[in-house]
This record gives sequence, structure tokens and C-alpha cells, in this order.
Amino acid sequence: MTAAPIHTRDDKCVSLDALAEMVPDNAVVAVGGGLSSREPMALIRALLRRGVKGLTVVGSAHGVDIDLLCAGGAVSRCAESYVGFEQDFGLAPNYRRALESGAVEMQDNCCYTLVQQLRAAIQGLPFLPIRSLRGTSFPTLHPEYKRMICPFTGEELLLVPALAPDVALIHAQYGDARGNLVIEGPPVADMLFAKASRLALATVERIVPSATLLEMRGAHVPYFYVAALAEAPLGAHPTACYPFYTYDRAHLAVYHDAARQGPQAFAARYLDVFVSGAPRQEDYFARIGGDATRSRLASWRDGDEAWRNLYREAAPA
Repeated sequence: MTAAPIHTRDDKCVSLDALAEMVPDNAVVAVGGGLSSREPMALIRALLRRGVKGLTVVGSAHGVDIDLLCAGGAVSRCAESYVGFEQDFGLAPNYRRALESGAVEMQDNCCYTLVQQLRAAIQGLPFLPIRSLRGTSFPTLHPEYKRMICPFTGEELLLVPALAPDVALIHAQYGDARGNLVIEGPPVADMLFAKASRLALATVERIVPSATLLEMRGAHVPYFYVAALAEAPLGAHPTACYPFYTYDRAHLAVYHDAARQGPQAFAARYLDVFVSGAPRQEDYFARIGGDATRSRLASWRDGDEAWRNLYREAAPA
């Protein structure tokens, strides 16, 4: 197993488009964040504008990020444990259509299996054992998993192979020019992705001096794992990136309604407006309502009732 390269440049800051250019077609891509929080949405939109194809996406539980990549024709295989909009909007329409049509091959997975596969890659091991899939049908879906009897306990275990993604896409709250990242809140699998992947690419809400990161008790992802980063305010929108903003339920209602209407309607009502129609992050920011939206999504800080009001929002007319 080839060790991931060490990245030591003092200044790794690039544009969002330059970051997207570093993701090749047919790559195995680990997508950071999860569900409705801290997903690398600005970078995903840049990838779609670039026209990337044939991606295998891996991750834990995801939502609008994988659904959007499927709608844009970027994915050929999905090895996520879940893709959907949870109790808020339910199933992920673009993702479901892509699976049902055969455009995307599903390789069903579970969260802890992914964790152990990443840990194996990080440790330079060909595999690690797990217990969690015993008694399920998952092993029939994955002939690469192997059974063994533990030589110490006699217990039957399942061995899962190491997973070293080609590229990891991560959105963090803060970073410095060297590539140190601070992730506030649940890191999901992002730190494992950064360590296991051959290339880790990041967007951040703010690029700050290294001394500022030290005041935050230091980096969660050290610089030498990160190949390049771009500053992208609201880069996780419409998912949340606390403490800057909560997730945009009103925008996701617009997204989900367009997706439910079919691929042509989604292309006209969403892709043409918010992806190809917003070639820069500044354009996207303007399309979603600019400073008014930023202030609205930051109002969760005003207390529990303000936070609940954001989740009661209906789609704008």
C-alpha cells in the first residue's frame, strides 16, 4: 500500500475552480460532512461546472451533496451508507432516479465498516476486523469481505479491506494558508478521510493566521495532509456550518421540490440557476439572497425560538 504524500508548501491557497481541477474523472472521492451539516457544497458545484464524470463517492450518511452530484451526472458508483433528506423531506429524488435507471451503481455500505476501512489505510494495513455486520446480508453484497476465526478467542470475525480514496473533499470552519484545518462540531469521518486519502482538498469559511488557530487550541487536520484549500464563505450552504449558519430549510424545500418534478425540471429550476448559472461563489451568494440570507441563517444564535423558527420556514414563493 502506497503511503499518502506529505504536503509542506507554505501557501496552499487556490481558487475554488483550481481546487475543482484537481479532482480527476473516475476518481474515488470521499465526501466530508454529513446529512445536513458541513458538506462541501461550493466545491461540489464547482466540480459540476467543470463537468467531472465517473466518480465513485464514499462516505457515511449524506444528503443534498450526493443527490446533486447524481443529478449533474458526475457519479458512476455510490458507496454511501445513506443518502436522503431525513425526516424533513424524505428520500433523495435525483439519487433514487440515478439508482433505478442504472446510471449509478449502488454499493451498499455501513458507517462503521467505512471507519475500519479508513483506519486500515491510515495504519498501512491491508484489512481490519469488524463484528458489526454479523447476522446481516451485507457480506453477500461484498465478496471482498472475508471471514476468519480469531486465533486468540475463537470468535468469528469479518475482515474488511483498506480504503484509500483518491481524493477527500472537506469543508471546515477555519484554515490557514499552510492547510491546517479547524473543524468545529462533529467531525464525522473528515479527519479519517484526510489521513487516508491520497489527496485532501478543503474549502473553509475563513482563512486566518496560524496564530489564530493556535488560540482555538490548534488544528484538527494538520497541514501536511492537505494539498490545497480555498476560502469559500457559505461554502457548505444549503447545509449548516455552525457557528456561522444553520441549514437553509427554505432553500432545500426549493431544491427538493424541483428534484421531485424530474430531471428536466430540476435542470431548469435548479442546475441552470444555482450551478451553471452561478459560475462564482459570489454569484451563488447573490442568487440565494446575499447578506439577507446570511443574516437569516445566522439568527439561530438569538435563542432556541429563533432557531426553531428557521426550521418552520416554508419555501419562498
